[in-house]
Amino acid sequence: MDYGFLKIERNDGITVMKISAPKSLNALNSTILKEIDDFVGHLDATTRVLIITGDGEKSFVAGADISEMAHLDEPQGYEFGRLGAQVFRRIETLPIPVIAAVNGFALGGGCELAMSCDIRIASSKAKFGQPEVGLGIIPGFSGTYRLPKLIGQGYAKEMIYTGKVIRSDEALRIGLVNAVYEPEELMDKAMEMAQMMLKNAPVAISLAKQSINEGYDLDAEQAIGLENQLFGKCFATSDQKEGMDAFLNKRKADFTGK
Repeated sequence: MDYGFLKIERNDGITVMKISAPKSLNALNSTILKEIDDFVGHLDATTRVLIITGDGEKSFVAGADISEMAHLDEPQGYEFGRLGAQVFRRIETLPIPVIAAVNGFALGGGCELAMSCDIRIASSKAKFGQPEVGLGIIPGFSGTYRLPKLIGQGYAKEMIYTGKVIRSDEALRIGLVNAVYEPEELMDKAMEMAQMMLKNAPVAISLAKQSINEGYDLDAEQAIGLENQLFGKCFATSDQKEGMDAFLNKRKADFTGK
């Protein structure tokens, strides 16, 4: 499929998806959401790490497209929110690591997109917010679910109730992002992190992600039991045999993802 609003770059196991709608600062409309859904739904095994970023210097994703939302009625609003939530859930549950390289504005749907990724790193010029209440709506792409989990209910409620926009240094302080870099360093740092991931066993990373994601909402006994099951599954893989043999024989492991 040819995409009108996505720029795709592939490089030795790392795929970069740039959202590119410069006239709207990469705001998400239904078409862009469907393009993202199609793209992430058809990633093949050659992609071992996905990096999501915005095209241009100003914006990661400035939010959902208000010009589309302004004319929706209640059922249409529900469907638009459901579409965004489903797309972001697909990203969250991909069996590979996903890094958000937040290069600029990450507001509303942009903040929610970043939160659906495993790891967020930001430009020093990036800004984050969930300003929906100023438009008479609430976060609709799972923001009220993910933001409290990432930064705690107190900070999340403050951000959502006030609609305030915070800078990247504040986002780092409250745990919304992992690191902040100068704009010219951001993509290099994202690639550097991705390269570190590529050195490790793909199946193990996938199972670790599953254990973290699925275990988060379970009680302790269930979460630990899930980890035990997935830990055991590792020993049925060729990568486990290769990794431990390489360690014992003091050589570099050659993982195949099997």
